[in-house]
Amino acid sequence: MVKLKKGGKKSFYEVKAPLTSAKIVLYGSEPAELNGKTVKLDLTRSLRGKSIEMKFRIKADGEILTAEPMSLELMGSYIRRMMRRGTDYVEDSFDAECRDGKARVKPFMLTRNKVSRAVRNSLRVATKQHLEGYFKTRTMQELFTEIMTNKIQKELSLKLKKIYPLALCEIRIFAVVPEVKKIEA
Repeated sequence: MVKLKKGGKKSFYEVKAPLTSAKIVLYGSEPAELNGKTVKLDLTRSLRGKSIEMKFRIKADGEILTAEPMSLELMGSYIRRMMRRGTDYVEDSFDAECRDGKARVKPFMLTRNKVSRAVRNSLRVATKQHLEGYFKTRTMQELFTEIMTNKIQKELSLKLKKIYPLALCEIRIFAVVPEVKKIEA
């Protein structure tokens, strides 16, 4: 942690976020003080009504501040708006390996009608297999952009349509799993 001078002059610092077109400006006394801070961005307007909240961690490299994505979350209000009576939902949660790390993925699917537990289970299993295979060949940065542009969800929906047609196929949460450093005894 950086020690601050009492009464030091604070100013605004612009942060570069390569994934979004949003402008991030933070208030602090120096860029090193802002290193490691987290910022939440609501991307609802830029994604045409799809309520997504993205968390970034600020990295300071000298005077340049960049925002690295930590997680992407679909807001609960969006999911509640999509839910209808007479439908079922399928959720899952698992960790998947990417080319440059590990990610926690929580897919969410809505069927068009009520379906049996066997169909829901086969949707869950097929989703997990498809996503794990898909993530192995991509970096975190690529995955964040593909989730934001709906590319992964569309592919997944077309694949799962053969099992049962879905009303909604989304990735509810996609988050970077921090690496735990093992301490040797």
